[in-house]
Amino acid sequence: MAQFYENQTEQEKVILVAVYEKGGFQDEESLRELEELTKTAGAVCVGSITQNLESENPVTYLGKGKLEELRTMLVAYDATGIVCDTELTPVQMKNLSQILDTKIMDRTMIILDIFAARANTREGKIQVELAQLKYNATMLVGLRPSLSRLGGGIGTRGPGEKKLEMDRRLIREQISRLKRDLEQVKQHRATQRKQRSASSSPVVCIVGYTNAGKSTLLNHLTQADVLEEDKLFATLDPTTRALQLPNGQNIMLTDTVGFISKLPHHLIQAFRSTLEEAKYSDLILHVVDASNPEMDRQMYAVYDTLRQLDIADKSVITVFNKIDKLDDMPVLKDLRADATVTISAKQEKGLDVLLDTIGTQLRQQQVYVERVIAYKDTAKLTNIRKYGQLLSEEYREDGIHIKAYVRKQETSYEKSSIN
Repeated sequence: MAQFYENQTEQEKVILVAVYEKGGFQDEESLRELEELTKTAGAVCVGSITQNLESENPVTYLGKGKLEELRTMLVAYDATGIVCDTELTPVQMKNLSQILDTKIMDRTMIILDIFAARANTREGKIQVELAQLKYNATMLVGLRPSLSRLGGGIGTRGPGEKKLEMDRRLIREQISRLKRDLEQVKQHRATQRKQRSASSSPVVCIVGYTNAGKSTLLNHLTQADVLEEDKLFATLDPTTRALQLPNGQNIMLTDTVGFISKLPHHLIQAFRSTLEEAKYSDLILHVVDASNPEMDRQMYAVYDTLRQLDIADKSVITVFNKIDKLDDMPVLKDLRADATVTISAKQEKGLDVLLDTIGTQLRQQQVYVERVIAYKDTAKLTNIRKYGQLLSEEYREDGIHIKAYVRKQETSYEKSSIN
């Protein structure tokens, strides 16, 4: 069903535009992805135009001939705007608006618009507004003539329209206020993270390319009832649920926002506190859509985003999802992962193997101990069951003889809790 906004009377019609630079490659998949993003934002793509250049025109993005062709297409298709498959500069935005006399949007604007529509929590809304403000601050000159001509629609959701009327000083003040608000939320999240850490339950973080099936996996493992849609960025706000592994160990499973190629820098910075859930996790589940022909490119985008967040030292289980969509099972590999598993989250295939693999990887972060616990200290057994894995307990005259695995960092167990 098409999406309509409050200030729209009809669905926007747009033409997609991309420049393929010499020495690079014709990223047709990126253009198809841009089409999906645009549809998710609520517009319909009526055509596309591409151009091979040494490098994109720094003034008008496209060459003169292609601009004329694009002008003709806008009239022929009765289009209301264009969407460029990159982040335009203010100069390019302004000049394209003047030359084509239509609404000019870029990939970043579309993604920000989707995030504005999908953010539900206070933190998510603050982060999106902060990203929009930073983007608008850099694009103020180019955005003003483009969006003021056509009014609302894509790219103006949320605080967008108000910010275009502000000067740079007011935007800076608003950014400062949002940063203070976000810092408060960040401190609250840090407190929650500290409480989880104090519980000593390992944290497993789910990451992956958008629409890879992360929310579906979380739902089927924990009955989290998170929204599942075959759309890009169906969910933005992180969800954490408790899960007991087959070996009896309790863990916390956290879903995060999906990644995407060319994820706007402003968005990465704004959502850093949310994405840092992965940074403080004990294990990362990297969910991959194994049925997507661009699987390798998407995996690279995820690892590149993790690198930007300084998350490179975590154990990773790559979960090749959606195998039910494959006619023939190919050899699926990820040389950067510590382990790989093939599953169909939707059909609940391979989830038992996944849970066992999680337990195995977490066990490698634990140490094996044998201790004798006095009967007066039996409460310590509860701690071991809760924080580690109790393998055996034998009641003898001198106390309870136990064999267990506990987390390496929990030295307190060895020095006090179970001595």
